[in-house]
Amino acid sequence: MIRWGAVLVVVLAGLSGPAFADCTDGAAPKVKWHRCLQDNRALVGVDLSEAVLREATFLRTDLSGAVLRGADAYRAKFVSGKLPGAVLDGARLIDADFSRADLTGASLKGADLRGVRFYEADLRKANLAGARLERADLRNATLAGAIWIDGTRVCAEPSLGQCN
Repeated sequence: MIRWGAVLVVVLAGLSGPAFADCTDGAAPKVKWHRCLQDNRALVGVDLSEAVLREATFLRTDLSGAVLRGADAYRAKFVSGKLPGAVLDGARLIDADFSRADLTGASLKGADLRGVRFYEADLRKANLAGARLERADLRNATLAGAIWIDGTRVCAEPSLGQCN
């Protein structure tokens, strides 16, 4: 004999469990795109403030002018992405991959960039004031005109892989 009351309690208990990412949710502040594939999308000017983007991929995605202020993008992949003018202030980007990404004029003020890979990335005129860059890979990254982490030094032309 089945006890329907007990079955209903078990089903309802399962519904109140942890929320998982819904990769089909639209771009919005605080969206939860954990481990979602957002490759080759046009997300120009979207507001992803405080979004959860942990381990998500944005390969070749156009995030020009997007706002990712305070986003958690731990281990996210932005390889060959377009992020000119994007605002990533205060974002948690630990171990993220921006290889060959265009971050021209992007704002990364106060961002946690520990272990980030900027291999061959374009960071011309980017603002890195107050950012944490420990273990970051800047090999062949273009930094000309970028505001350095101290907030005062502007990287000279040419600055490739380091701020000169």
